[in-house]
Amino acid sequence: MTEKIALVGTPCEMLTAAKLQHYTQSPIEYKIGLFCMENFSYSYLSNLMSQYDVDYDDIKKFRIEKGFGFLTLNDDSQIKIPISDLQDVVRKNCNICVDLTSEKADISIGSIGSADGYSTVIIRNEKLDEIIQKAIDDGYFEVKLLSEKQEKILKRLSSNKKKRNLENIEEKESRSKPVLYMRDVEMSHILDENMVSNFVDLKANVIDNASCVHCGGCEYMCPYDLIKIDDTKPFTTKKCPDDCHACFIICPRTYTPDKLKFDNKKAIGEYTSIMSLKSLKDYPTQDGGVITTLLEYLMENEYVDKTVIVDKKEDQPWKPYAKLTDDINDVIAASGTKYSVCPVFKPLKELKEEGK
Repeated sequence: MTEKIALVGTPCEMLTAAKLQHYTQSPIEYKIGLFCMENFSYSYLSNLMSQYDVDYDDIKKFRIEKGFGFLTLNDDSQIKIPISDLQDVVRKNCNICVDLTSEKADISIGSIGSADGYSTVIIRNEKLDEIIQKAIDDGYFEVKLLSEKQEKILKRLSSNKKKRNLENIEEKESRSKPVLYMRDVEMSHILDENMVSNFVDLKANVIDNASCVHCGGCEYMCPYDLIKIDDTKPFTTKKCPDDCHACFIICPRTYTPDKLKFDNKKAIGEYTSIMSLKSLKDYPTQDGGVITTLLEYLMENEYVDKTVIVDKKEDQPWKPYAKLTDDINDVIAASGTKYSVCPVFKPLKELKEEGK
């Protein structure tokens, strides 16, 4: 029997996961999306830290709010970095992302709009709506309604990101290749393009066009194990067969099928309910501990068997890597935002290979 997986990730990773569910028999049962304004290059961020005489080893917590990045060091001292400095290390692909709230997830979670210690939760899946209510009744969460003012703040920030990056897309298309995932074309055209495109086209339109999100979906989908991605851009170890189109189809920056297209008139996408939650579990987490507690509830009650989480490498502080686990202790240890990306679908590739 196929294992049921919960995947935690950024908006672009949620789009990859949604495309996997749309086009394939995916092991992903629930998509748990993060609020994300942008991500940072790990190497460039490391260089920026050195300008502030900070080593990654010294950082205990990293948060972005109110126009600053706040670094809490191991000695509990704090360093404040202006968001303008952080903008210089933002990954280029983030400038064409129109999604702040993980609109293609089943549930989206972030701190924007909620009081300290709480998380804003947007539920987009009726079954998860029921699960969250059960978890509240079972004493896992404390719930508050978002005020009209709090909801307006969230929608305003999301709309601003859409507006800003739609302008970036227009400017980018005026000087280089089209940004395919936002192209408003008929599904018949998408299918035709998918059937004549392979890694060569992916490289030309996405990877070499500064649009790759480093999710690892292409590596996961490659049936010939020719695509590799780690600390590099995706590359092939040898020529792809002309009749294989899997990597191009699944990439979140190639054509988006009709069912998954963004409605940019809706600030935070489609949803069934929105609320503010706080975990009633005593976890040493930030932003209410909601994701950690939700994953515990999903695994304890066998809604999922395992979850893909992003942890930090022991030998490279704050260097993210994805892992698949059924151990809540792993989930607790990995809690907290990393602000850099890694190939989150790599553990699913390993799971797929184990099942061969």
